Amino acid sequence: MLMKAKIKYIQSLSQKKLREEEGVFIAEGPKIVEEILQASNVEAKQLFATSKWIGQNVHGDWKHKQILIQVDDDDLKRISFLQTPNQVLGIFRQPVFIPVEGTNKISLMLDTIQDPGNLGSIIRCADWFGVHQIICSPDCVDVFNPKVVQSTMGSICRVQVIYENLVSYLLKHPSIPVYAATLKGRDITESSIIKEGIILIGNESKGIQPELLSMVKNHITIPRKGNAESLNAAVATGILLSHLV
Repeated sequence: MLMKAKIKYIQSLSQKKLREEEGVFIAEGPKIVEEILQASNVEAKQLFATSKWIGQNVHGDWKHKQILIQVDDDDLKRISFLQTPNQVLGIFRQPVFIPVEGTNKISLMLDTIQDPGNLGSIIRCADWFGVHQIICSPDCVDVFNPKVVQSTMGSICRVQVIYENLVSYLLKHPSIPVYAATLKGRDITESSIIKEGIILIGNESKGIQPELLSMVKNHITIPRKGNAESLNAAVATGILLSHLV
């Protein structure tokens, strides 16, 4: 049985402040943990796994043996952030990225995306379409929130997410074209592929803040055929990237 101190520490990592102080994040489940273990820019700090997972994955000179702790199903439930714990939980150092500044780069910019599932899915979409940087407003949900991490399905290792004042960021980079997703923009089915620029996505319910929107000349939209008021932010991001990147 895990010591109470260890359980308390893992549970404390639900808090953003403590994750930042420790420089770590948590991922759970065989698929995402195995993918993160293979990432060259992420260090595994501690692994907690059931005998089933260990029997399927730990062989010979497996390099992570020293940080592996076997737990039973009850222990896994105590430390898990999932409704249905799944064989393995890992504590990892936050990824280290090489800066992606430069020409011929596409980035996403997110204004107040607060739903963890949306941010995680947007990161996964970015990874699929080869977008390596996302610039978030400070009030976006934390990228290392356990629900965000789970939604990325490992893409958190390949897409750098930074938090900046978006107005200040655009003022510092006036030469980069910005494309804002709005309801009254140019139809993306009539738009050309973007070779360089920032695609700006707004809040799930409020859209893009007026001050930020006033700085953008290029407005784009996904043509609506039905009667839905709006699209989920992650769904909209996937559609935009499929047409523009």
